[in-house]
Amino acid sequence: MEQLLRPIYQERASQPNTLGIIIVEKREDVSPITDTFDTVLLIVTKENKVPVYTKHYTYENKKAAMHIITEKQLHKWLLVGTNKKLIDWILFGKIVFDRNEYISDLKQNLKDFPFYGRNIKMGIEFAKLIRHYLEGKVCFEETNFLDAYNHVVESLHHLARLAILDKGLYPEVTVWSQVKQIDPEIYKLYEELITSEESIEKRLELLFLASEFLIHSRTADGARHIISVMSKKEYWTIQELHEQEELKNYSVDLEVFVEFLISKGYIFVEKVETKGNRIFHRYYKIEQTTI
Repeated sequence: MEQLLRPIYQERASQPNTLGIIIVEKREDVSPITDTFDTVLLIVTKENKVPVYTKHYTYENKKAAMHIITEKQLHKWLLVGTNKKLIDWILFGKIVFDRNEYISDLKQNLKDFPFYGRNIKMGIEFAKLIRHYLEGKVCFEETNFLDAYNHVVESLHHLARLAILDKGLYPEVTVWSQVKQIDPEIYKLYEELITSEESIEKRLELLFLASEFLIHSRTADGARHIISVMSKKEYWTIQELHEQEELKNYSVDLEVFVEFLISKGYIFVEKVETKGNRIFHRYYKIEQTTI
């Protein structure tokens, strides 16, 4: 298939806007890594009219997908972790074009995983963990056990990814295979949740207790990035936090994360009078000792 695609990617390689090209071949009969396609062609460009452009090809009984993504979109996916296949493509795909070793450097950076990038990802994962944990507890208290179960499964996934990030590694598609080696305690929790013969209510009760301890032990690491960002000035409104470039990656989880960190003493509320009677603006700040 690569030979058939060569004229297509060679044309793209000749364009000065193209930074690198990777080919990924299907490894199993049904491969979720390549979305069941026999071959994936990943092309990274400096910029483009659209951040993601996809095209499909077919030849006899084979099929291929071409994805052209901008450098900005690539880094957003790597940071937020919403396209987990991308990690696999970069780490294990074949580089067929590499302008100024762009892809090679990117691949090495993923392996080394710079500390600053890890802090951002840990913050995002921790915020998602808190969201699912709190929503799960509400469902549990309302005896909506199946909904609570779904939230607990999601929170454990984020906890697992945090454990991997904490070791300086990048979470792959097969997260639980990684966690089994890295953090057997979290893996055991997941295993007990899905295989235990206890009632779903009892399983959830035990999981919430265990999760509370694990969340507490990881709060300082999960808060490190947002605390670092907030140290840049004395006070923040919630709108300023939403508009801050790095914090945009927290998306809808930002406010529940801020409230959680307030409850844990990492962020503090400053009340400022308004023109209204007994109504105050709510500003947010950190103590310098928390940095």
